[in-house]
Amino acid sequence: MAEQNEPIQENSTPPPAAGDAAPAELPPPTTSAIELEDLQKQLNQTKDLLLRKAAEFDNYKRRNEAEMGSVIRRANEDLLSDILPVLDDFERSLKAGRSGADHDSFLKGVELIHQKLVRILEGFGVKAFETVGKEFNVEFHDALLQMPRSDVPPHTVIEEVEKGYLLHDRVIRHAKVVVSAAPAEGEGH
Repeated sequence: MAEQNEPIQENSTPPPAAGDAAPAELPPPTTSAIELEDLQKQLNQTKDLLLRKAAEFDNYKRRNEAEMGSVIRRANEDLLSDILPVLDDFERSLKAGRSGADHDSFLKGVELIHQKLVRILEGFGVKAFETVGKEFNVEFHDALLQMPRSDVPPHTVIEEVEKGYLLHDRVIRHAKVVVSAAPAEGEGH
C-alpha cells in the first residue's frame, strides 16, 4: 500500500530547518510622500484623540472620587440627626437627676429614652438578637467563659454579658456570652 504524499508545489521554497538562517528580507514597498503625510496626519489625530480620552477619564475619576468622598462623609447624616434628640433627652434627664428628682420618674425617663433609641436603630435596620437558651454559634456569639452545668445541654448559651446586633441580617457585633459545658465526672449540680 502506497502512502499518499502531498504534492510538492513548484517554485515553492521549503520552510527553513531549525538550524538554518532566515531567508533574506524583501525590500519595503515604496509609498509616496503624500501617502506618508496622510498616514502621519491620521496618526497625530489618533494620538490627540487618545490623549483627550485619557484626560476625560482622569477628570471623570477625580469627580467620582470626590463624589464618593462626599457620600461617605454624609453617609451617617440621617442616623446622627435622628440620634441627636436622644442625646438632648439624656442631657435633660441628667440635669433632672442632679437636681434631686425622684428616683422612679428618673428611671422611667431613662427607660423612655432607651426605647426611643432602640426604635431609631431599628428604623435603620439595626436589631439585637436573642442568645440565652440558644446553642452556641461562632457566627453570632463570642464565648467569654464556659461553666459546667447539668441542667442544660453542653454548648448552650446560659448568660448574655453583652448583646449582639444585626444590621439587615448581617452581624455587626457578636454577643458576648457564657456557655454551658458538660459537668466533670462525678459532679452533679
